[in-house]
Amino acid sequence: MTKLLFMQGSPRKGDSGSIRVAQAYLDALMATNPALEVDVLDLWDADLPAFDGDKAAAKMNVIAGAGLDGVQRSAWDEIEAIAHRFISADRYLIASPMWNAGIPYRLKQYIDLIHQPGLLWTLDPNTGYHGLLENKHATLALTAGVYFPGVQTPQFGVDHQSTYLRVWLNQAGVTDIDELRFQPSLLTPDPAQSLEDALKRAVELAQVHGQV
Repeated sequence: MTKLLFMQGSPRKGDSGSIRVAQAYLDALMATNPALEVDVLDLWDADLPAFDGDKAAAKMNVIAGAGLDGVQRSAWDEIEAIAHRFISADRYLIASPMWNAGIPYRLKQYIDLIHQPGLLWTLDPNTGYHGLLENKHATLALTAGVYFPGVQTPQFGVDHQSTYLRVWLNQAGVTDIDELRFQPSLLTPDPAQSLEDALKRAVELAQVHGQV
């Protein structure tokens, strides 16, 4: 059974454009794949611990191949438990608005927790990073208030949103990535129609994915 992890990066829930676009995609995908297992991760309701000094020390010892003391072992066990939910999925659906040219801090916190050596990646001094995830697919549902590809920058923002998410996923081994965008959500002359167009594209993409 295929498992999809739906990561919700906005705190606005049903009022979020990115979540609405992602949900339209998911509904259409489930219509063609009713056996799809869906795991919804609302990052604003999730219990995400701080990536504190104990976790950072554990990470550095894992990179160095050193042992972990009791406190570090406990910290690393917590990271592994959080990361397993991500690793166990076959597909990722990530809904994220652009905040200050980047992603919401709760989504970034989650990534900082799970993107760990031996879990999502390994590092070779001669050849660099190698992702440990295989045969995964990601769909990004992205929104921005005043930025869209081709707009004058930096006056209306700079996109470190999709760039960051793609680089992170690539480093973890996920290279099959699609994007859905609802941009700009504040400056478009007809925002309602623009949203409807984005929802339509989401359904169309899901129908294509449902045939794979």
